[in-house]
Amino acid sequence: MNLSVYRKFYQLTIYLSLYTQTLYLSMCQNMAYFGLFLILPHGELGVDLLHEVEKSSATETTINVIINLLTMNNLAFIDGQNLHMGTVSSDIPWKISLKRFRVYLNKKYQVKQAYYFLGYTQDDNQELYENIQSAGFILMFKKHSPVMLGKKKGNVDTDIVFNVMKKLYQKEDFDKIVLASGDGDYKMLVDFLIEEKRFKKILFPNKKFASSLYNNLGSEYFDYLDSRDVKGKINHDI
Repeated sequence: MNLSVYRKFYQLTIYLSLYTQTLYLSMCQNMAYFGLFLILPHGELGVDLLHEVEKSSATETTINVIINLLTMNNLAFIDGQNLHMGTVSSDIPWKISLKRFRVYLNKKYQVKQAYYFLGYTQDDNQELYENIQSAGFILMFKKHSPVMLGKKKGNVDTDIVFNVMKKLYQKEDFDKIVLASGDGDYKMLVDFLIEEKRFKKILFPNKKFASSLYNNLGSEYFDYLDSRDVKGKINHDI
């Protein structure tokens, strides 16, 4: 057998080896897809997982993507007053279903704990407080000094910023932060969290009243609660 025959035989061996590996990877990935079909949760999380898997090029990457997304532990911070004003101030006022909103945060953004901040307590709002907690939110109130009790303010931006930074400083076990507010006072916090790779999304209650400070924010970092798609999932009247 001459040298050219050996060379052709060697090339054929390489081609067969590569082809076999390609078939194996393809088979593994198809099996992974079939497994995903059986085990993935329905709804937003399942769709997001499939999108991430489709972008991966190898079985090992696919598995890592699945594990990372399924084990995400994100936290949400809700500016209650801003959320309320954003919905009732819409061209067509609407009301959020707190239970549906909590489910949405979990399925879409893998939020394991959601903190709902309000400015202060009022005796005639006890039913609201109970509804917030029964929906799965952790209710937080702004602290007021005795001097300010007669001049209570409802804004909770400093409280939310403080609580987020406290969790970072104390190295609490979580992945990323989700905010629900259109207030521009959170812009510096958002920028910082993005730099630290600890920010997931800010959800604007009302597209018209979202602060202009967010105009240059990348589209991957925000969404609108009053968009048709999102509103259809969390609207109280649907």
